[in-house]
Amino acid sequence: MKPETKKNMNSKFEELKPRVQEIIDLIAAKNDREANNKLLEVSETLDEMIDFAEEDEEVREISRYQVLLNQLHVKINGEEPVDGE
Repeated sequence: MKPETKKNMNSKFEELKPRVQEIIDLIAAKNDREANNKLLEVSETLDEMIDFAEEDEEVREISRYQVLLNQLHVKINGEEPVDGE
């Protein structure tokens, strides 16, 4: 992997942390609509990142975020997400 690609992926992971925290904060504030909108944005980012992941550790980290987002989706919507969401 090129060093700049590795750095770019690491910076994307660092950018995800506050965005996920924002979703959690919105859920806590009972602002489910905005939390869901942010969740969809982060999900799209993860989908893009998986296309560029070159190392197993990157794929595992993306998967951890996807599991967390699925749990947050259930918390927001009170239901299990449909496959593909």
